[in-house]
Amino acid sequence: MHRLTSFLAIVVAGLAMIACNQSKPHSVPSVSASAKELESVDSSIAAADRIEADASVAQPQLQEDLHMPAVLDYTMKSLDGHDVNLSKYKGKVVLMVNVASRCGLTPQYKGLEAMYRKYKKKGLVILGIPANEFGKQEPGTDSEIREFCTKKYDVTFPMFSKVVVKGEGICPMYKYLTSKEAGHKFGGEIPWNFNKFLIDRTGHVVGRFEHRVAPDATEFVEAVEAQLKVKRPADAPSAKAKKTGKKSKKQ
Repeated sequence: MHRLTSFLAIVVAGLAMIACNQSKPHSVPSVSASAKELESVDSSIAAADRIEADASVAQPQLQEDLHMPAVLDYTMKSLDGHDVNLSKYKGKVVLMVNVASRCGLTPQYKGLEAMYRKYKKKGLVILGIPANEFGKQEPGTDSEIREFCTKKYDVTFPMFSKVVVKGEGICPMYKYLTSKEAGHKFGGEIPWNFNKFLIDRTGHVVGRFEHRVAPDATEFVEAVEAQLKVKRPADAPSAKAKKTGKKSKKQ
């Protein structure tokens, strides 16, 4: 529509100039001037075409730049320093929790561990992600955090290296989780330690529970159980591994 409007405006202007020149007494110079004017009109149209062509190329690039991958397409470092591709958890129900060792809510580790042990065989995995943004309550190194979680709360669910979950330097995964333009409705800054994001078996964010919601809270437990009842996708890594195992037994 914009191109058509520009084209019509250029043509109308060109015809007006031609009509004006034709009304002058000397016809030959008028014809010569009109030819130049028409050449100018053609050049303007060509320029408009180039601008539109450039815009059509730039727009997909812009959309590509704005695209953010699904939450399980990120790679994080474990407390041991190993890269972990979160896609390995597709097919499972995932809880992502930003944790801290010196917070009044730190005892939630106990409830999270109890939930993990209860539902692990049904497909639940909890990912503990240390962060020091709230009251500087996670100041330790990764090795110190691992020692604390193991000795104090006997944590067995996967723990990851400390990252930034809010503000400057925020890690890409939490930038996605908290973005209001990421395609899910649970965006917004993390307010404190022990926020819990619930991810379904297909890798979609389907729930968020704030820090004061305890791991044994009815609404929280029911939400997790509801996702565990959903059948594992056939293309999930864990489902494929299970099928492969069955075939190997037959052989």
